[in-house]
Amino acid sequence: MTQTSPAAAPVKAPPGRRHRLHRAWFVAAVTFVTITGAAAFRSLPGLFIDPLHQEFGWSRGTIGAAVSINLALYGLTAPFAAALMDRFGIRRVVALALTVIALGSGLTVWMTAAWQLLLCWGLLVGLGTGSMALAFAATVTNRWFTERRGLVTGILTAASASGQLIFLPLLSWIVDRHDWRPAAVTVALTALAVVPLVWLLLRDHPADVGVAPYGAREFVPKPPPVTGAARRTLAVLSSSVRTGTFWLLAGTFAICGASTNGLVQTHFVPAEHDHGMPVTTAASLLAVIGVFDVVGTIASGWFTDRFEPRRLLAVYYALRGLSLLFLPMLLGPAVHPPMLFFIVFYGLDWVATVPPTLALCREQFGEDSAIVFGWVLASHQVGAAVVAYLGGVARDVFGSYDVVWYASGTLCAAAALMSLVIRRTGPAALTPAVS
Repeated sequence: MTQTSPAAAPVKAPPGRRHRLHRAWFVAAVTFVTITGAAAFRSLPGLFIDPLHQEFGWSRGTIGAAVSINLALYGLTAPFAAALMDRFGIRRVVALALTVIALGSGLTVWMTAAWQLLLCWGLLVGLGTGSMALAFAATVTNRWFTERRGLVTGILTAASASGQLIFLPLLSWIVDRHDWRPAAVTVALTALAVVPLVWLLLRDHPADVGVAPYGAREFVPKPPPVTGAARRTLAVLSSSVRTGTFWLLAGTFAICGASTNGLVQTHFVPAEHDHGMPVTTAASLLAVIGVFDVVGTIASGWFTDRFEPRRLLAVYYALRGLSLLFLPMLLGPAVHPPMLFFIVFYGLDWVATVPPTLALCREQFGEDSAIVFGWVLASHQVGAAVVAYLGGVARDVFGSYDVVWYASGTLCAAAALMSLVIRRTGPAALTPAVS
């Protein structure tokens, strides 16, 4: 566990700095908008598979490989980003990440070969979005809040779904009417537009504006920068992998990523298109999932503050698996009531797993929880990457996605059982700060 400098001992909050609406809520709002803007690019994979296949003749497996690299880097970058935020500050890391996203998205307009897709869509955007992954939300929550952490985690997690809700209908309309390149430019400009907002309004620590964290009774001075970010990140991983809790959390979250980002977010639109549904209609259904995802994730954060996180995870995974097993029977050319029921049901469960998973990380790993959660998130994205690739391969080989839906539903049942055997203990001492 990170050592705290003697200079950072709690002291009373300075007088005259109290506000009716705590500054932490403004920081949370900026974080929400930032994650929403970054989510624009994550709305594109399902919309680009068919246009890129038709224009360049690339197989769905090749396009899925680019998505796979993006998703894997999204996860693997997260724990290092959390440590870099401790070293250089949240503002600098997030502003740079948004710029990298804009660069990667903008460069896709000129690509002519598959390796360029892997570089721009996979590498650059993967690194950029990974630096603003859920570890970003965890860092903001841990620094600015001591109360309402479950609720705030749910709200910030819902930001990605909000981005999907906002951008999917718009981007699908652009792709349908004007081809895929204007959609890529739209994402690049969106990322750049958020940079000034981050730089002007986001603050690294409550002490920067002279307030205590929300819910804290005492003012906490800002700790000194933690150097050796990469070494600290790897040291935390080395210590956490010695615990059974880490592997259970990583395993369940890998299945979470496989059954959401890797499967539904990437392949739902082309799967519905295979059954005769227009792309814009299928994209709108995916956006509606985002609507109910916002509701479900915020509700999950509220539940996490009040109920046993392990049991919540078990329920979430079991219900998700059940819905995926029924999905192949619901796909068709038109929207019908059973499909709408699936959209609502699945949407409520999409990332409801995040607040209880983060709560268990915080409980077990204490001050290193943001970095540990970054590694758990890495497993989430590796699971997503594997299924994003295998889903495309399965479509090429079998001519449909049915086998992938059934396999993912079975995996979710396994995740429900794994959740119930996670042991709850106090914070574990992982590694001292690296200087």
